[in-house]
Amino acid sequence: MKSFKNNEKLGAALSVVGILLGFLALYLIAVTYIPIVEGKILDGRPDEAITVRIVHAMMGWIGMTGSAIWAVVLYGFLNKKEWAWSLGVVAGTLQLLSGFFPMIPPASIGMPTPTIWVFLIAFVLWFGMLFIGGVNNKIIALAFVSGLAYVMIFIDGVGAISRYQTVQESALIGMYAMGLVVTWWAATAWAVFIYALVVGKNWTIPAGIFASSLSIIAGLPVGLTDVVRLRRFSMFLPGPLLSAILLVVILLPGTKKLINGWIAENEAA
Repeated sequence: MKSFKNNEKLGAALSVVGILLGFLALYLIAVTYIPIVEGKILDGRPDEAITVRIVHAMMGWIGMTGSAIWAVVLYGFLNKKEWAWSLGVVAGTLQLLSGFFPMIPPASIGMPTPTIWVFLIAFVLWFGMLFIGGVNNKIIALAFVSGLAYVMIFIDGVGAISRYQTVQESALIGMYAMGLVVTWWAATAWAVFIYALVVGKNWTIPAGIFASSLSIIAGLPVGLTDVVRLRRFSMFLPGPLLSAILLVVILLPGTKKLINGWIAENEAA
């Protein structure tokens, strides 16, 4: 992958793809929006139909915002700006989410999942930016796993919208109401950590501690409540559990040495 490093022409080409990807996300989410809502209603899940109305619109907003960021990235590559690839990572991170989550509701009722193309293309763009930036392979691996936590904890917030509408107990309603927003804060914190990690910011480790801790605090109580209430494993748990594992990993001496070494390398460059 060394041939990709500092390749401004490749970066510019990928940026154009990223700009167009926002339009693709807009189109695919728009044409499937109401059919998925109606499908959820026919499936007997009006709560999930309301959730789709809210969250799919958000995914469209995020995908289009990513497209605008790619326009700035294109400017950066054309003018040989050092920051271009790192901003491309931000755009890719947004569009990965805008392509991934809209696959889940239609898949659950046997409908097509066309936004998989948004996800796959964003996946290529995200890795492309990291290779152009010459990011250490071990840092890329940590960023990738952190990206899984980013997606999982965001989905916890989506699930809380449905639970909020269906539970009857006042305490649970309150818990899901609070868990919804805080899990999305946690997802945002993971996105910030990923950026800090790949760029080599000196506050990377504190950012990782915050992101993982907030994910645990927001997701674990909701997940355990679901286990007790439904007497089965809760899909709210993978996000906070992975975040707990990442917290331990980030604090390991070897990981801290890796991150601090990457920070020092970037500061010296």
